[in-house]
Amino acid sequence: MLKNRRCSLNSFFEEYTLDAVLFTDLRNIRYLCGFSGSEGALLVSRDSAWFLCDSRYTAQAAEEVTGAEILECAPIRIDTIVALAHEHQLERIGFEAAHTTVSAFRKLSEKLPGVELVELGANLDEIRICKDSVEIDRLADVATLSSLALASILSEIKPGVREIDIALALELEMRRRGADGKAFDFIVASGVRGAMPHGRASDKIIQSGELVTIDFGALKDGYHSDETVTVACGEPESRAREIHSIVRTAHDLAICAVRPGIGCKELDEVARSYIREKGYGDYFGHGLGHGIGLEVHEMPTLSPRSVTELEEGMVVTIEPGIYLPGFGGVRIEDTVVVTGDGCRVLTSADKQLLVL
Repeated sequence: MLKNRRCSLNSFFEEYTLDAVLFTDLRNIRYLCGFSGSEGALLVSRDSAWFLCDSRYTAQAAEEVTGAEILECAPIRIDTIVALAHEHQLERIGFEAAHTTVSAFRKLSEKLPGVELVELGANLDEIRICKDSVEIDRLADVATLSSLALASILSEIKPGVREIDIALALELEMRRRGADGKAFDFIVASGVRGAMPHGRASDKIIQSGELVTIDFGALKDGYHSDETVTVACGEPESRAREIHSIVRTAHDLAICAVRPGIGCKELDEVARSYIREKGYGDYFGHGLGHGIGLEVHEMPTLSPRSVTELEEGMVVTIEPGIYLPGFGGVRIEDTVVVTGDGCRVLTSADKQLLVL
């Protein structure tokens, strides 16, 4: 796995004239060598790689790590890193500035007085921005699992049920279907709480006629899903139907516009301009979406400030919304993979206004 993905590091070696890159962020480590544990480091040179872990993880590393020599060392790995730097004459080592503590940086600097430590910014995470076929298959698998889990518990959404009960039922169903866990704390926001874009499930009791927004996702094999539906618990009022229709159309227009080469800012504007045209522009405050993979939020960002263009293999969410304080809200979200001529939708929950 590391050999196939190491080419994504070539630009960093060239741009920063590096001899090696030290990875401590576990998501990048998993991406590059397959290790799924909770402690470790990966040092990658131009032609070699070393995975460092203590005795708690050597057996696991032996099963999972690909393309790197496994070195058992003490929990404090600095001495091993220093030894490798001297042995292989690594004079310029890049490190993940966004994932390295000041304390760790100082210790490395003290132990490596003749080595230049080169700060690499958050753009290093861009090595994961385009997914390969293995990743896309895993993302499709977890998205399907999550969508089917929601379909199985829709009948439990009814007046008198607490939001938290819906969240618990959904998590349990995901587990039954093989998920390793939930991707994040589920949002279940009913009635006026629907105006809270991040209204995590609460003790509020769902009332008849209320809209219920459910933002949910599963975690499996390191990969996340993310999807949102807004349903009605009994017949909703006409304004609720109106805003659901507007958000659904904005969502559909954006998905139809996804293609390689379109700017993330431009794609955001496709949905935003429609919502603005319908008079609700002030009530769509967040970006249209985000990348997803080994993290539930990763590059690229789809927002009015984005400078990124979509590329084939990127996997992103499309999630417009309208949030009206004192009334409620609607968000509709799907996850899509950018293809050569458009996109493929990975999530599959029904996005029509279901009246339960």
